[in-house]
Amino acid sequence: MPLRAEPKKKKKVDPRREIMMKERLKKKLKRLERVPPELIPIEDFITPAKCFDETRIRDAPKLSFEESERRALLLKEWSRYKYAQHQTEMDTINEALEAQRQALDELKLESEELYKAAVSPDTDIFPFQHEGPSYTPPITNYEAPEGKYNDITRVYTQ
Repeated sequence: MPLRAEPKKKKKVDPRREIMMKERLKKKLKRLERVPPELIPIEDFITPAKCFDETRIRDAPKLSFEESERRALLLKEWSRYKYAQHQTEMDTINEALEAQRQALDELKLESEELYKAAVSPDTDIFPFQHEGPSYTPPITNYEAPEGKYNDITRVYTQ
């Protein structure tokens, strides 16, 4: 025989009180939607003025002879590696340019129209509009109007 708990009596809720609670929540939501939260700037991103002081110079640590030799050899080895990498990239580019030149020469022998179409620049790939500088001379005795200054500095309080 299953055991069951006795059902609890429901509390009588005052309908006016419930409506007032809903209205209060609606007002709070409207107030939050109306005024967006103002972000406070993070002070960590602002470099302090004392860090810009020229007198704050850190001395380089004294290295042993073996450590300085090891670093020099490592630097030379790195330069050789980067030079070899650069050379392979340049060889690859030169091979591609040579192959392109040979293909254009063959195309020129086949059809002059196709060669001209291949050599002409395609302006649709990168649309570019440029308006050059105007060559009008400056107006003599022109006094620029002084602008108005509105102080919009925000004050953050917590």
